[in-house]
Amino acid sequence: MKRFLIYIGKIFLVFLLILIILDGFYTTVFLHSKNRGKIETVFNSKSQQYDVVILGSSRANNHFVSQMFEDKGLKTFNYGISGGHLFEASLMLKLMVERKYKIKNLILEADLNLASEQQSEGISALFLPYIHNSEIVKKHFASEENFNELYYIPFYRYVKFDTKIGFREMFFTAIHKKSNALDNLGFYPLKKHKNGNMKNDIVNLNPLPHNKYYEEIKNICKANNINFIAVMTPMCENVVGMNYFEKVHKAYPEIHNYENVVVENKYFSSCGHMTSTGAELFTARILKDFFTK
Repeated sequence: MKRFLIYIGKIFLVFLLILIILDGFYTTVFLHSKNRGKIETVFNSKSQQYDVVILGSSRANNHFVSQMFEDKGLKTFNYGISGGHLFEASLMLKLMVERKYKIKNLILEADLNLASEQQSEGISALFLPYIHNSEIVKKHFASEENFNELYYIPFYRYVKFDTKIGFREMFFTAIHKKSNALDNLGFYPLKKHKNGNMKNDIVNLNPLPHNKYYEEIKNICKANNINFIAVMTPMCENVVGMNYFEKVHKAYPEIHNYENVVVENKYFSSCGHMTSTGAELFTARILKDFFTK
């Protein structure tokens, strides 16, 4: 029996050693990535200077045309991430500040995502390769339910989120295969589709009265002398429950409401996402209201 237990113990130790080696190898690959996506680009970057940085979900990623800011002489990058929540936007800003980014203006898309403080698992997973290499990332995830497994079990995070940071992504990162995430200065243009979902019901959606991560972003901007511009972006004319935006304005009067600047369905790829033409109309209005002297 004793020999059997020793044998099992040796197998366990070998298995643990393999996990530690794999964890270290994957992490090393991601620590040298700069051209696959926005998160690793920020994490592995050094000090940058921007006139305008844009953060938010797909409603930032698809709605702010970075080149239009550049054409006005404003160095800009759209760091909006499709599927992202304020949890990830706050962490992105923390990493930028840690890397001594000089940011004059931060535009935050803050509307539908104010209704939740939850992380977006698919997007937050992209930060996990760095959880042992960054106190900021570690602290940001520390209050999450699965933190102990993600932090203390070697290679667990790479297995759990295999579709995001597993072998395929690690391999493409290792061979420096580019994605389109950094094209167009971070802006992702959409086209009109016949089968686009042009109906949306947000009747039961309510903004949290004090969204933790929104407040974090606002406070970071204040502490670092960054001009904070929070906006609600447009939705199509078929939306049911548009009084949600009135609720947001009541809870957060400093957020500028632009939900009705573009409303016609012809400017939308889906009810919550404008086409590139709609995005140009919207961006022109933002430039006029905030960046015209």
